[in-house]
Amino acid sequence: MSATSPKNRENLLNLTPAAAESRLREFFTQGGLPVYRAKQILRRLWVNPAADFEAVTELPKSLRAQLALAFELPRLSIAARQRSADGTEKFLFILGDGQAIESVAIPEGDRLTLCISSQAGCALQCAFCATGAMGFQRNLEVFEIAGQVREMRLLDPPLQITNVVFMGMGEPLMNWRAVNDALTLLNDPLGLGLGARHITVSTVGVLPGIVALGERPEQFRLAISIHAPSDSLRRELMPVNVKYPLSDVIEAAKQFDRRVTFEYVMLGGVNDATEHAIRLAELARECRAFVNLIPLHPGGARGFVPTPATRIRDFAHELRRHGVEVAIRKSRGVDIAAACGQLRVERLGRRPPRGPNEHGDVQVA
Repeated sequence: MSATSPKNRENLLNLTPAAAESRLREFFTQGGLPVYRAKQILRRLWVNPAADFEAVTELPKSLRAQLALAFELPRLSIAARQRSADGTEKFLFILGDGQAIESVAIPEGDRLTLCISSQAGCALQCAFCATGAMGFQRNLEVFEIAGQVREMRLLDPPLQITNVVFMGMGEPLMNWRAVNDALTLLNDPLGLGLGARHITVSTVGVLPGIVALGERPEQFRLAISIHAPSDSLRRELMPVNVKYPLSDVIEAAKQFDRRVTFEYVMLGGVNDATEHAIRLAELARECRAFVNLIPLHPGGARGFVPTPATRIRDFAHELRRHGVEVAIRKSRGVDIAAACGQLRVERLGRRPPRGPNEHGDVQVA
């Protein structure tokens, strides 16, 4: 078997399980080696992940060396790990090019949800979001997205993630090609093996991506960041509303054949009046959406103030009175800067943002 230069090694973690197995079978066939080894290695990519090929001790040492010359299993480097008094844990990962992303692990009963990032930074500049303040840097690759869950399995002791939400840094549906394969890795039994209903993609309403997600056969969940019940207010809070107006987003939600959740951050004196609740209820009824009210995390406020808890309860009551199911999300990790983007800014400072068109991979479905 011919040696491959380490700098030209193929990243197996950027491939779906089916593609990785095919590539490994090809490698063993060309080398005149037992093809059954491909299955052994495949399980060590995601199911029972190995830190590197040297850790795959069920293989002969010489074969491990050959694999390490041909392939790579890149890691995400943990630069910071913080634990909140409520059990929430936040991770700051440094990527190979020095960019940084965040993940947050949130325990709740027998569930452990990991909030993952799909981009370094974000181009959308929502007015209340700490990630938007840092600007867009680049899209994440497949292995950098799914690898956030993989790294949880490599901890000692491991964190057994049961649910994943794409609610970290970035807009997942503006990185659809990578997110599409990452969803396969998260769900595939030969990948991370999470049930599709335990995986939620959150979007501001990128319409082509909603359509693409709906065309997948798996029952992935969709959450839409609404945050305002009118176009005029939503444009002030979320510039993307100019390209994807609220009426179009609601229509896309109506066409999505699975249950949709509306995410609604409560901004004191901005979007929390009774008339806002009544209009939001109308929109939710149109597409049979569940509404998730989110107390503003003070670290992500950027000049906004949180709606008082009593007002949030009144707002929720108004929604229920108009026939809409609603939940109030607990504010988690306040003591560890768990608002998305906070830890990255604290550790690395703000970097000059790049326009979304400065990165060739920024795309939708």
